[in-house]
Amino acid sequence: MTERKQKTYWPHMIVGFLLLAITLSYWTVKSASSMPVQESNTFMMKYQMTDMNINEIIKRKQAFDREFIIDIKNVETMVMTDNVNSNRPQPNPVKLSQGSNTFIYDVVSKDNHIVSDANVTFLLTQPHSRKEDQLFKNIPFKNGHYIVKDVMITKPGRYTLQLKVVIGEKIGYSEIAGYLQP
Repeated sequence: MTERKQKTYWPHMIVGFLLLAITLSYWTVKSASSMPVQESNTFMMKYQMTDMNINEIIKRKQAFDREFIIDIKNVETMVMTDNVNSNRPQPNPVKLSQGSNTFIYDVVSKDNHIVSDANVTFLLTQPHSRKEDQLFKNIPFKNGHYIVKDVMITKPGRYTLQLKVVIGEKIGYSEIAGYLQP
């Protein structure tokens, strides 16, 4: 009988697949850790608190919306062209200016009485980042309006103007898009 030596490549293939799997695993972990995750601040609170209390938040918001209206005054909006690929109409964003900005809000009951004793909080944030959030608590009521002064905006881009109004057990929210052109 003749003895033949055949080369088998399957051990080399197993080692190659193992090295490929280790390399792809390393690449996945490295690329995933290089993209930071930003928490959502919907309803002006952390996602976890919103998730735990969403039913109560919605109930209080609906009670507020039945009795009161939040309106922003004296702002210039930018005219945006509608996105032809979207079925949702997008409201025109507020035009922001470089440096100090002032925002004037009215809180009015449905029977046109101005509400002067609300606890008002304002938050300027960017849609996908919380790094440069500016929070203003206890906005004062002056001359029939809630006036947020000295909101410094330095970086161009998209912003969100969020207002939270607490009247007794009712809580109202206003969220308006803003944009600072470069």
